[in-house]
Amino acid sequence: MMNKSLNLKVGEWVEIRSKEEILATLDRNGQLEGMPFMPQMFQYCGKRFRVYKRAHKTCDTVYPIRGRRLSNGVHLETRCDGLAYGGCQATCLIFWKEAWVKRADGGEAERSVGKGRAAQQGGADARGGCSEQDVWAGTRQPGQQNEPDPAYRCQATQLPHATTTLNWWNFGQYFEDYVSGNVGIWTILKGAVYSSYYGVCARRVRLRRIMEWFYNTFRPLWRGTLFPRSSGTLPAGIPTPSCDLSLQPGELVRVKSHREILRTLNTENKNRGLFFDAEMVPYCGGTYRVLKRVDRILDEKTGKMVRFKNQAVILEGVICQSRYSDCRMFCPRAIYSYWREIWLERVR
Repeated sequence: MMNKSLNLKVGEWVEIRSKEEILATLDRNGQLEGMPFMPQMFQYCGKRFRVYKRAHKTCDTVYPIRGRRLSNGVHLETRCDGLAYGGCQATCLIFWKEAWVKRADGGEAERSVGKGRAAQQGGADARGGCSEQDVWAGTRQPGQQNEPDPAYRCQATQLPHATTTLNWWNFGQYFEDYVSGNVGIWTILKGAVYSSYYGVCARRVRLRRIMEWFYNTFRPLWRGTLFPRSSGTLPAGIPTPSCDLSLQPGELVRVKSHREILRTLNTENKNRGLFFDAEMVPYCGGTYRVLKRVDRILDEKTGKMVRFKNQAVILEGVICQSRYSDCRMFCPRAIYSYWREIWLERVR
């Protein structure tokens, strides 16, 4: 039986349901419709949060990167602490299924409807088939429970199984972006213009050079940066420059200009193996505070821990906005960007 969506909008207040209500929605793997409920999410039960974005779509970074549709999902201002996943430092935004939350001002009627929804979605497991121990066991791939270096299973690794196909030309997604409050109409229009422009640029190398020159020459008219998909020039295969600032959480830094950063990148737009993405360009020249140093994250394809040879940092509020991302425009996942210290300078 299909359950009516809450159609939550940005800024609405919700309350996380109780542990018992949430467990009643989960299967024996600690999942609802393929989406894992992660152990660190229990700490939020009974607490209230504003809706950050409606998670009606997302980006799949497990298979070839693509857009995906998610049913009855929402993002709150809660992020994964990685403690159940070997200390992963990616700090991903958490997905919440609507069955796990209720409107904070819904009253007794909403509480009754929510309990019914939980029982329906939990099926046989609503009778106690899933326990908190099952949720913890679900953090590792089958057969990996006693491995010292296991393959983990989290919301990011499971996204292909919790979502369905969403093509970029499905224009209903952009309408939902707008009506949910995820994205303003002006941002959507600018995205359409950029996508059209880049589509022309990508067809031929010579035409791309002309289009990039035109973009960079007239960008002051819209107060923009350099063309966001400009490439570095250092030959691939040779070491790129580096520097060690030993930045610590809380320090203020300025992101260098796009031109300065391009001089540190090879023709694959990488520095010491770390990709400089177009979504990072809008932050060039800005001042931000260091959130944390990053030296290990989960490989979303394998679930294995990956350790950086050269540490990076993430900055407060510096996230992917999916303004320039092929096939996944305006994805609300808000992944933190990783920054090499050579792209930054201290603010003294």
